[in-house]
Amino acid sequence: MAVTIVFLGPLRDLAGEDAREATGPLDWAGLLAAVGEDVADQLREDRVHVACGGRVLADKTALDARDGDEIALLPPVSGG
Repeated sequence: MAVTIVFLGPLRDLAGEDAREATGPLDWAGLLAAVGEDVADQLREDRVHVACGGRVLADKTALDARDGDEIALLPPVSGG
């Protein structure tokens, strides 16, 4: 089994794909390694959030994704 990483908004453009699979379990360091340097740099920013299993993590560095989980990378929301 694997963990699915979903790239949303401008993170999709940086990643060059909508989603990718990574071997689980996956922690914060594993996520940074799996997404590539450009996306990892953005993930380190406070304004970018991470959801796992449909829940936005209060502390994204506490990520503990298991096989079958989906991780969504949430860029800052803009609007008016």
